[in-house]
Amino acid sequence: MKKASVITLGCSKNLVDSEQVLFQLEKNGYEIEHNGSYENKDIVLVNTCGFIQDAKQESIDLILDLIKAKKEGSIKDIRVFGCLSERYREELKAEIPEIDQYYGTYELEKIYSDLRLKTTKNTLERRILTGASHYAYVKISDGCDRTCSFCAIPLIKGKHRSRPMESILAECKYLANKGTKEIILIAQDLSYYGLDLKEKHLLAELVEKISEINGIEWIRMHYLYPARFPYDILEVMKTNPKVCKYIDLALQHVSDNQLNLMRRNINKAETIKLVKTIKKEVPDIALRTTMLVGHPGETQQDFEELIEFIEDVKFDRLGGFTYSAEDNTFADEEYENDVPDDEKQNRFNKMMDVQQNISNLNNQSKIGKIFKVIIDKEDNEYFIGRTEFDSPEVDNEVLIGKENNLKIGEFYPIKITSSDDFDLYGELD
Repeated sequence: MKKASVITLGCSKNLVDSEQVLFQLEKNGYEIEHNGSYENKDIVLVNTCGFIQDAKQESIDLILDLIKAKKEGSIKDIRVFGCLSERYREELKAEIPEIDQYYGTYELEKIYSDLRLKTTKNTLERRILTGASHYAYVKISDGCDRTCSFCAIPLIKGKHRSRPMESILAECKYLANKGTKEIILIAQDLSYYGLDLKEKHLLAELVEKISEINGIEWIRMHYLYPARFPYDILEVMKTNPKVCKYIDLALQHVSDNQLNLMRRNINKAETIKLVKTIKKEVPDIALRTTMLVGHPGETQQDFEELIEFIEDVKFDRLGGFTYSAEDNTFADEEYENDVPDDEKQNRFNKMMDVQQNISNLNNQSKIGKIFKVIIDKEDNEYFIGRTEFDSPEVDNEVLIGKENNLKIGEFYPIKITSSDDFDLYGELD
């Protein structure tokens, strides 16, 4: 039996692609491994990330390690695919010719063909889940039509492409039959789903149809863009008990100056109105966002407006990053990177300190309340789960003592007994 290893770098969208590759390899008789040892393998496939500089460097470092292992005789064949090789294929071929083949982000079928794998129709709908089987990411579209100044995704992924609804539903049914209870919808831009298929928003319709699948208990949405927001999803979220009251809304900033320079196609007043509407329509919603600081042209006033906005809204979850110039983006070509690196880091630190205090207060407000919690894993001391207001790996967790006899992948009513900045502690009710 041939041995294959697939190594995934980057986001959950990359993970979905890797899981499809793993399925095809195993179906064709390979002994497979994911993100484990790459020693003594017939083939290693690396799914790379090319979004920001640190991710690019991580991909390059891994490729160089694999080449060393190949020269030492422990790997026979190395194939590289994903975002880095999509964007820099020719440069990689010239600089690192030892790789057997490079592929882009939309060339899984070519990988299968080159490896002489026998495939069936609907390969998008068959995967091997590499982590917990009770939740799964489902990619409903790829690419992005937006033109944000700082973002390289459209350069890597191309124009937005919605998957046909029938294909998505078939995948969700397949996952449900495998024991998946939580579907996490992902894309570069969920807000745009359907506009290229029928020239109208189809996200709400899709979510309703997924909720009708037996076995699916939670549906969660990641990465909605604020401009052209699909407002009809709020009614679904409010009325359908299977739809988590959770939105990951990528705002990036709030000052008019920065929103204009970032080319976000939305202004401050519209942003505030959107957030207020979401909270009014779904009062108990958990709102997650990401903010970018240090973008070219960000003044101290811009930053203070951002902090005031964060303190006012009190986001349930907030992530952030500092600006770094990405090759060939609008900001890289048209703007001066005029915020010093130490100032970027200071602003980032202040923003996250503010959010830490908000998160602490939000968590304290949950003490004494009972939540439906799904158990993701366990360690030596706790069972570790999540409420519907938290997504895996990026959000808060609920820690329950091991004296409770709980099972991974099951739901339980948990009473919150205490909290800290980013975690809740509870007991079986």
